[in-house]
Amino acid sequence: MTATDRSIELINAAAQAAADKLAHDIIAYDVSDVLSITDAFLLASAPNDRQVKSIVDEIEERLNKDLGAKPVRREGDREARWVLLDYVDIVVHVQHSEERVFYALERLWKDCPQLELPADAKATRGKAEEYAQAQGPDGGAGGELS
Repeated sequence: MTATDRSIELINAAAQAAADKLAHDIIAYDVSDVLSITDAFLLASAPNDRQVKSIVDEIEERLNKDLGAKPVRREGDREARWVLLDYVDIVVHVQHSEERVFYALERLWKDCPQLELPADAKATRGKAEEYAQAQGPDGGAGGELS
């Protein structure tokens, strides 16, 4: 079994919306062979809570406006550290970068095939690491004071 055309359409729209809001490390997995409850997972992250919320809001708005899809469940809004949007066909996880590293969902789903994503979404790979390096070890603006 593989992800349906509808699932692929939702994943691509969600990935593009996330990329438009500068999400980091967007990736999607076809989990249809191992889960009966959904076809695909989309993972994205951001360096702060405000951006996580902005990405989630954009995904929800874009999927509703362009594809008539509304999530059946939305969890994690209060803290905006890990927000889950459940569209039944797909599940979107937008995580704060720290949660993304800690929970390492990619490790859980690494045996599932990755789904092809729009170029803008693929271009986000490695952005979290670039951002962290630019911030420096103390979370500041990077570089040393003289």
